[in-house]
Amino acid sequence: MAEVSEKIITYLNSLFGEHSAEKYLEFIKAEPTQYIRVNPLKTSREELTKLLKTNYSIETKEVRSIPSALKIISGNDVVSKTIEHIIGLYYMQGLSSMIPPLVLNPAPHDVVLDLCSAPGSKTTELCELMQNKGTVVANEISLNRVKMLVYNIDRMNITNAGVLHYKGEWLSKIYTGYFDKILVDAPCSGLGIIQKKGEVSDWWSLERAGMLGELQLKLLVGAIKMAKVGGEIVYSTCTLTPEENELVIENILKKYPVEVEEMELPVPSRAGFTSYNGKQLNPSLEKAKRILPWEADSDGFFIIKLKKIDATNSPEQIKAGGRDLKLLPFTNKNVQNHLLNIIDEFGIPAEVLNEYNYLLKGNDIFFVNKYWQDNNPGMFQRIGTKFGSIDRNGKTTLHTQAAQVLEKYISKNIFVIENQSELKNYLDGGNIKRSNNLKGQCAVQYNNHILGTAVITDAGIKSRFPRAKRTQEIIKEF
Repeated sequence: MAEVSEKIITYLNSLFGEHSAEKYLEFIKAEPTQYIRVNPLKTSREELTKLLKTNYSIETKEVRSIPSALKIISGNDVVSKTIEHIIGLYYMQGLSSMIPPLVLNPAPHDVVLDLCSAPGSKTTELCELMQNKGTVVANEISLNRVKMLVYNIDRMNITNAGVLHYKGEWLSKIYTGYFDKILVDAPCSGLGIIQKKGEVSDWWSLERAGMLGELQLKLLVGAIKMAKVGGEIVYSTCTLTPEENELVIENILKKYPVEVEEMELPVPSRAGFTSYNGKQLNPSLEKAKRILPWEADSDGFFIIKLKKIDATNSPEQIKAGGRDLKLLPFTNKNVQNHLLNIIDEFGIPAEVLNEYNYLLKGNDIFFVNKYWQDNNPGMFQRIGTKFGSIDRNGKTTLHTQAAQVLEKYISKNIFVIENQSELKNYLDGGNIKRSNNLKGQCAVQYNNHILGTAVITDAGIKSRFPRAKRTQEIIKEF
C-alpha cells in the first residue's frame, strides 16, 4: 500500500471534500487493477481473450466503452510475461491513459505530433488508430526514455512513426502551423497515480506542482504554434491539481487563439473547475474532464480538447540540423536491388513492399509507410522500423521486426515451431536442430504468428530473435 503524506490529504480535502479524499485513500489501499490495450494491427479483442485464457489461464473482461481495452481479472502476475506481449499483440496500459488518444481521434491521413511521448503507450495507440498510416512524429526530451520509446514502437510493429529528441517547447522554431493534431501529455506531479507509484507522495508539494505548471504552459504554447489553423490539441496530465490543469488552460485562453471543444469520455468523469480559490475562471473550462481514480477504477487524469481558430505569431525559424538522409520509394533501383532476394525468399508481393519508403543507413535498411512525410528526415533519431541488413555479398537479411510487420504476406521459407523446447531455444537465441528443406534464411512461426527470423545453417535453425528482447522474462504456456 502506498503511504500518502499529510500535505496531500489536506490538499485533497480542500479540493474535493473530506468524503472524496477518504475514497481516494481507500482506493490506494487496494491492488491496482490491470488493463491491457489490444493491438488491432496484430489481433482482435476476441482472439486475444481466447488465447490468453487457453494458453496462460489469464481471465479478462471486455471494457465495453473502449473497444481495444481488456480488464485483467486473474493472471496479473503473468500477463506481462507472455510471448504475445513481447511480440506486440497487446500493451499493458492504464485505462485512463488510453483515453487522450481516443479524444484526439486521428485519421489515417493526418499529420500528428505526440509532444511528450515516452515510454510510447499513447504514441503506439495513436499509430494504431491511424492504421499504421499517415504521419506520427513522436518527440521525447530524455535520451534514456527515447530508447524505451523506440523499443515499444518496434514491439508494437509500428511503421508510421518518426522519433525526435528535442525540447518540446523548442520545436515550434522548426514546425509552424504544421500539424493536424497534437497530443500534449505533459510531465506532471503525478497526483493521479499514487496507487501505482507511491514515491509520488515523498516529493509532491504544491510548490512543485506550480513549477511544473510553468513547463506545461511552455509546452502547450509551443503546441499551439505548431498546429494548423483548425487543428486540434489534446492536453492531458495524470495529476488532479488545478495548478497544472485549469490554471494552465486559463492562461492559454487569455492569450492564444484557441477554443475549448466539447467531448465525451468513455469512463466516469467530472467537469473542469470554473472557479478556484475564490477566483472565477473561463466558463468554457467546464468542458474539460477530470477522471478521479476511485470513480473510474484507474489512474486519475485531466483531459481537455482545444481547437486552434486563428494563426499565431511565428517564432523565429531555424534550419533543422542532422544528417543528410532521404526516404526512397520502392521504385528506386538501388532499393529494388536490395529487396529482390527478399521477394524471392519469402514470397512477399512487390506491391506490398511498394507501400513503404526506405531509408538506407550504411548497411542497414529501415522502412516506413509511404505516406509518412517530413521535410527534415535527418533530424530524427529513428524513422519507421528496421527492415534488414545488407551483407558483404550485397544480399539483404530480413530483420525480425520486418518479418513481424509483414507476417500476413510471408508465404515461403516458414519454419513452424512444434514444441516448448524449440520455442525456448529460439527465444534464447539458440539453435533448433531439426531436419528441414529450407535454405538461406527463414521466418519462424508459432501459434500462427511470426516471432522473427532465423538463418539456416548446417547446425540447424539459428535464431535471430533480437538480443534486446531476450532479456525480458517470458513465461511459456501452461
